Amino acid sequence: MTQALFEKIGGEPAVNVAVDIFYRKVLADDRVNGFFDDVDMERQAAKQKAFLTMAFGGPNNYTGADMRRGHAHLVTRGLNDQHFDIIVEHLGATLRELNVAETNIAQVAAICESTRKDILGR
Repeated sequence: MTQALFEKIGGEPAVNVAVDIFYRKVLADDRVNGFFDDVDMERQAAKQKAFLTMAFGGPNNYTGADMRRGHAHLVTRGLNDQHFDIIVEHLGATLRELNVAETNIAQVAAICESTRKDILGR
């Protein structure tokens, strides 16, 4: 059996660290941080950890809204492809910082890309 991406990148501890670094990058970026103004970041980080764990092939404990419903309010506030690309860029940079192999980062980017239409409400 091939190892899930979740295990390849280091399992739950790696996802936890990655999400913390990722949100530091996102919240420092004026191009996207406005979308998080009214967000409980502790709750958001927990949802993101559960989502990424599931997306990377780890245990599925994700209980958040589906991508389309969960982001609809952001689309009405102007969320678009450029913002989506910036977020994916920050995730890739985070994983590089954690020395994740480029092939695994490409896999993560492909998983993110598969959510683009739903997140952007298309």
